[in-house]
Amino acid sequence: MNSDYMNKTHRYGKIWMICTLLLFLSIPALICYHLGVSPKLEMIGKGLATVALVFYPTAVLEVLTYSPLLGTGGTYLGFVTGNITNLKLPVALSSMESAKVKPNTEEGEVISTISIAVSSIVTTVIIAVCVLAFFPVLHNITDPDSPFAPAFQQVTPALFGALCASYLAKHWKISILPIAVLTIILLFNGTLGTGVLIPIGVVVSLIGAHLMFKKGIVK
Repeated sequence: MNSDYMNKTHRYGKIWMICTLLLFLSIPALICYHLGVSPKLEMIGKGLATVALVFYPTAVLEVLTYSPLLGTGGTYLGFVTGNITNLKLPVALSSMESAKVKPNTEEGEVISTISIAVSSIVTTVIIAVCVLAFFPVLHNITDPDSPFAPAFQQVTPALFGALCASYLAKHWKISILPIAVLTIILLFNGTLGTGVLIPIGVVVSLIGAHLMFKKGIVK
């Protein structure tokens, strides 16, 4: 892959990651400045302690898991714009599948970056339009008593179900082991989030596929 392209991608990717982090931190900082208050360090420590064991390892695992699939440009763009698990990763994989290219290739790098960029723009436009259009009735649609409430709870399963269907049909032998392992895990702890389950599924899939390839079960 072109080294000049990769160097520029890393350079600008790091710059925008830092800018995004500073922007996120500036909002609570400006609120505290405006109100003339400051957070207590012990309260921040208690708050971080409750989520650190889950979200910090998940954040590291997501980078290690998603980066080979998204490519360099897609990784930076995806982590800056967010919503990787629910949107950016499925979009990138679906686009590469449609273009008949593989991740971790020059073609896959280009397709992944373009698809994530387009999805970010489209998502922003759609959200802006929907907020303006549905704001008067939004509380009625999202209310727990609304007839539409069950649909909002099934968005992620429906998205990944549709995405995985084509892969499961093509590689059903490889899919048996990770599905079985994740099912057993959920039977013991059904509250685990996708940020934990996806890295586990990826590791199990790699190990299972490698063993099946060695034994000649898959080619």
